[in-house]
Amino acid sequence: MLYTSTRGKCAVSAAQAIVNGIAADGGLYVPETFPTFTKEDFDRFSAMDYPARAAFVLNKFMDDFSVEELTEYARKAYSRFDGEPAPLCKLQDGSFMLELWHGPTLAFKDMALTLLPYLITAARKKTGAKDKTLILVATSGDTGKAALEGFKDVEDTEIIVFFPDQGVSKMQRLQMVTQTGSNVHVAAIKGNFDDAQSAVKAIFTGSDCIKAIKEKGYSLSSANSINWGRLAPQIVYYISAYADLVESGEIEYGDKVNFTVPSGNFGNILAAYYAKKMGLPVGRLICASNVNNVLTDFFNEGRYDIDREFFKTKSPSMDILISSNLERLLFEMSGRDEKFVARKMAELKENKVYSVDKKKVDACGFAAGFADEDETRETTFNFFELNDYALDPHTAVAAAVYSDYLAGTGDETPCVIVSTASPYKFPQDVYFALTDDYEEDPFKAAVKLFEYTALELPQSIEKLKTSPVLHPDVVGKEDIFDAVIKFITKE
Repeated sequence: MLYTSTRGKCAVSAAQAIVNGIAADGGLYVPETFPTFTKEDFDRFSAMDYPARAAFVLNKFMDDFSVEELTEYARKAYSRFDGEPAPLCKLQDGSFMLELWHGPTLAFKDMALTLLPYLITAARKKTGAKDKTLILVATSGDTGKAALEGFKDVEDTEIIVFFPDQGVSKMQRLQMVTQTGSNVHVAAIKGNFDDAQSAVKAIFTGSDCIKAIKEKGYSLSSANSINWGRLAPQIVYYISAYADLVESGEIEYGDKVNFTVPSGNFGNILAAYYAKKMGLPVGRLICASNVNNVLTDFFNEGRYDIDREFFKTKSPSMDILISSNLERLLFEMSGRDEKFVARKMAELKENKVYSVDKKKVDACGFAAGFADEDETRETTFNFFELNDYALDPHTAVAAAVYSDYLAGTGDETPCVIVSTASPYKFPQDVYFALTDDYEEDPFKAAVKLFEYTALELPQSIEKLKTSPVLHPDVVGKEDIFDAVIKFITKE
């Protein structure tokens, strides 16, 4: 299968798309066609464990990788998880929770970022890449730690992660700044996630930047969901969840299922949309935002406007105004018109806003809503009272939006809420929502949360308490490229 760019025609292999990360024209790689799955495929899924399902799905997109290769990579990646990688939990209200936080960093990013290092390493060999690989990442919280953990000590690879200095939780920050590994580099930036993401994308598309990095012996790649190798593994868990629902007798094959997904950079829910394009019987994709509700306005009004106030919230991984993966959806809704996408991206850069025909937006099958801080906290409390189930703030946003959607539509289609992080990544906020008692120390808050909920306290959180800070750097957003050069020259 070949890949093209959302902004201009090209044809590269899956391996080349993964190595490159982003297309030369600044666009994002998308497959030229989408494979489809049949009932017979789902019958086969029922006999497969998660790594086998992942290999089967990914081989449809990456035919330059063998099923045997992909199975080996998936088994190694998911062996690092605590139990099943993506278990489904049925709730008292009849909905389902898809738990994607049983990996090493307690967030859904592990579902792809434990696998991506294997894909990039193999892709380098398949494409004959001679330079070392520089993985450059902007994170709003969870991607950074998951990427650092996945790529630490990978041969011929350096990874650099930038995160907003005041825009992540204390636990997220500690996870990153204590990261071990001879090839890892981390810095906070004086700005928000959009500042970090824009600076990183400018490096990927700046010829002078690319040249300077190449002179140091490196080629750029990305671990953000702009990289197809990061996005494709996320498609798997939607297909796997549906297969589990069929296998357990909760639904029959062909019955539609809704998915409610907390969304920031739009990669997670885009993976669900791609699964739908491949034949997964999806009803509505419910896009859940916090008060940085630029996506809600887009789906409800057809207008994407980033010229608005930016809010720092208790769900920091969703504190995003520039949702990079929305570009891929624009490509599909426009009939794969790369000129249309390039024009809209230029409008966004120049005017901070663009509009799209609302009929085209509606045809994609999304619903959208948002939850403010009070509603998120209230949902965390009520959800625990009803289901004896603790939610992290991002999943609480999704639960709140789904509740609003259900009240407004009466839609009785079975719904899977995508749970993206362990409550222990945000113990202070979760404990406060449940008890009205705020504990300043995140580790004491984690212990109190365990005592209150009886949810097993991960060993990684306990170890974090005594881990030394190894990455204290804070840089200005205008100094990100200089920091990159400094890191790779080991100054």
